[in-house]
Amino acid sequence: MKIQFILGSKSDHDFATKITELLNEFNVEYDIKVASAHKVPEKVFEIVSSLNKEDDIVYITIAGRSNGLSGVTAANSVHPVIACPPFKNKDDFSVNINSTLQMPSDTPVITVIDPKNAALAALRILALKNENLKIALLNRIEKIKQSFN
Repeated sequence: MKIQFILGSKSDHDFATKITELLNEFNVEYDIKVASAHKVPEKVFEIVSSLNKEDDIVYITIAGRSNGLSGVTAANSVHPVIACPPFKNKDDFSVNINSTLQMPSDTPVITVIDPKNAALAALRILALKNENLKIALLNRIEKIKQSFN
């Protein structure tokens, strides 16, 4: 059971930290690799090919501008791909979200804008096969509900 991050560039690492902070609370294993689909596609193919042989993997891809990374990962992986495009401001957001939402056919990318929600989406996918993680998520949900009392 692992979450595999693929970042389009080293500059996306700070954005990835917004996701990993929540993953750390659940003690879920993750790995972070940097591999641009435009500059080193062979590295992306190598990562995806090796993980296609494993079970219980969820990808979180972080790439801005022309987001080929999420599409290349999804088109070649048997595992779910969650794209969480980074953004610094409103203009950056507009560019990054559009390139992430417009994927070709047979390229199933789940787009989640909020970094913490990307973490929670990945955790819920993994919880389908992990009872302890499912219980931890149910406890989190209950705690949130209690905060409204």
